[in-house]
Amino acid sequence: MSDTSVTWLTQDAFDRLSAELEQLSGAGRIEIAKKIEIAREEGDLKENGGYHAAKEEQGKIEARIRVLTQLLRHATVGDAPESHGVVEPGTVVTANIQGDESVFLIGNREMVDGTDIDVYSAGSPLGTAIIGLKVGESKSYTAPNGKTITVDIVKVETYHP
Repeated sequence: MSDTSVTWLTQDAFDRLSAELEQLSGAGRIEIAKKIEIAREEGDLKENGGYHAAKEEQGKIEARIRVLTQLLRHATVGDAPESHGVVEPGTVVTANIQGDESVFLIGNREMVDGTDIDVYSAGSPLGTAIIGLKVGESKSYTAPNGKTITVDIVKVETYHP
């Protein structure tokens, strides 16, 4: 598995996401099935707003279950990788992007639930461009909108939740 496909999670994040998956897979599915059954009993399904809302909620639950299952199956769990001044998944990067200083984590947004730090996936255009760069290095990449963006790495630190 390459560094850009690794999802690093703290033990706390892994435990929190595992508990969410267990709840959604068990009680969450049972609860939504009951809502759907109650709405079905109300009659004509074509004009039954409660039924359609419950089915939409069921779809969201099933999608979240798939995301969590995939994430947890491929996660690397443990302490943040020790920073050696190189951008890698699980590090906090300070960078000048088009002249504006930004601080963000390279990783998965699930790692930082409840904080306000920006997170970029290692597989995002920005993440892909800067993985492996060292402090003081620069790189330009093409954003999805077609613009060329220049990134200068100012600092790379170990993530501390």
